[in-house]
Amino acid sequence: MKSFLLFLPIFLASSLHLSALEPVRWHNEATDTTRINQLLTDAYSKRFASPSARTGWIARQFIGKPYVSSTLEGPEEILTVNIDELDCTTFVELAAALSFTVAERRIAWQDLVYNLRRLRYRGGAVDGYPSRLHYICDWAIDNIHRGNIVDVTNLAPRYAYIVRSIDFISANSDRYPALADPDNLSRIRAVENNYRNHRFPYIKTTDLASRDTQAFLREGDIIAFVSTLKNLDVTHMGIVVKEDGQTRVLHASSTHGQVEISTDPIDRFVKSNTRWVGIRVFRLKE
Repeated sequence: MKSFLLFLPIFLASSLHLSALEPVRWHNEATDTTRINQLLTDAYSKRFASPSARTGWIARQFIGKPYVSSTLEGPEEILTVNIDELDCTTFVELAAALSFTVAERRIAWQDLVYNLRRLRYRGGAVDGYPSRLHYICDWAIDNIHRGNIVDVTNLAPRYAYIVRSIDFISANSDRYPALADPDNLSRIRAVENNYRNHRFPYIKTTDLASRDTQAFLREGDIIAFVSTLKNLDVTHMGIVVKEDGQTRVLHASSTHGQVEISTDPIDRFVKSNTRWVGIRVFRLKE
């Protein structure tokens, strides 16, 4: 199925958010919009007790979807909606945006588009490749500032701080076709300059097995896996789920090629990957 652009009209009745024409790149516009509307309707009918519970239920609806990387890339930066092919970040963004939309008592795909844009882009506006929140530290700061999420890592029973100077993207610019444009590269470096000696809280891998930490983590929490690399903060994302009395990770796995729940509980899941030193934890704010 070829991607194409759809320009959204103004929907006053179903979507008060949209006040102007906005370009969207769809994977499959007809089936995706229908599926989004159904997901929103189903989630709204369940009346969840908490945002985390709602996010967890929504995230589970994507189990089995194939892992596909680089679905956001194109000749120009346009909001992309693809619910059939997901990587770790687009999976988390989609689940969170759907959850936000239900919280607003909205059940139309146009509203999902709005919420996905406000999570993915700086200030909620698309302004070229550098406006996408590529780094999780940048994503966290921007979305916390705008009241979309809360970093609850430092509310955990055990946590520590780590410092990173972020410049992985510019240091590996040959991996990112958009950075062949000198303006894009310059703007990415400007973003990175804001994260020199960036200090943030995290839960160490060795603390994840404790009962109080396990109890602290809620179904539907967004978790980001902190990298061992000195110039990068996070290399993977997922969502907490509770299965068989254990805390596990629901994520888009590149290893297994699909969205799945980890076989191991979160402490063993993180420990098995030597590229991670722990996790950050975020919750939706409503």
